[in-house]
Amino acid sequence: MNQTNIQEIKNTKCGFVALIGRPNAGKSTLMNSLLGEKIAMVSQKANATRKRSNAIVMHDNAQIIFIDTPGIHEREKLLNQFMLEEALKAMGDADLIVYLAPVTDNIENYERFLEITRGEIPHIIALSKIDQVSQEKLLKKIGQYNKYSDYFKALIPVAAPRKVGHKDLLDQIVKYLPESPYLYDPEDLTNELVRDIYKEFIREAIFENISDEVPYESDVIIDKIEENETLEKVYATIIVEKQSQKGIIIGKGGEAIKRIGKSARQKIEHLSGKQCYLNLQVSVKKGWSKDKASLAKLGYKG
Repeated sequence: MNQTNIQEIKNTKCGFVALIGRPNAGKSTLMNSLLGEKIAMVSQKANATRKRSNAIVMHDNAQIIFIDTPGIHEREKLLNQFMLEEALKAMGDADLIVYLAPVTDNIENYERFLEITRGEIPHIIALSKIDQVSQEKLLKKIGQYNKYSDYFKALIPVAAPRKVGHKDLLDQIVKYLPESPYLYDPEDLTNELVRDIYKEFIREAIFENISDEVPYESDVIIDKIEENETLEKVYATIIVEKQSQKGIIIGKGGEAIKRIGKSARQKIEHLSGKQCYLNLQVSVKKGWSKDKASLAKLGYKG
């Protein structure tokens, strides 16, 4: 569908919706689930998401462009500052915010969110992970949030893996989007570059297979992608800060990097629908996460 065709669709809505919450609240999981396809990195470890990423979800007559964001957290390292700024920028660019609140969380996280936004951007609360608590605890938590009902447009209980509450959430989102032609082809899943998605898949594989602080002090550069109708050839370099971390990433007899490669390759093949040849190298760049120039080369620009 070309741009002219997109503009010809009548009576449509379109807008940007920022997914906001603390680190590890499940924002990427929810976005992937709403999309029905995995494009965003998911990890059980906090602060895994570093940059904003978009997913394009069609619902009724609306095109919803979700912005997945790093978790709202205190500023620490230079990289953490970039991550916080990404979340704040996403809120500033959004027509609506979905604040993701795990049902087991203390309500203080939401109160801090209200302090940050000062009520200037309309928002919906998605009370997530409701499948992990009893109905009694769920109702009690809803009661706690209802004290702030003057601030939010709706509160929707959701359970992302089971798609519970998804339609209710999307219905509510559409109510608050502006009338607008679609910005993207309705067949598109994202406006992200393929190389950025593949980079996140490799980072996710590192988080899955390597423990402790190494994943947080590593990153990935996609050096080259060669593709044809049946095969994706991806050449990438994993960046770490210390020589000892390089040894951990590679592992004894190359076992660790083989696991990382296998996991990342499967994610790429699932998305692309093709076979994947993945070539991974490891390079040491001391202090990259604390150096502005190095961060900029890796795509973390303020």
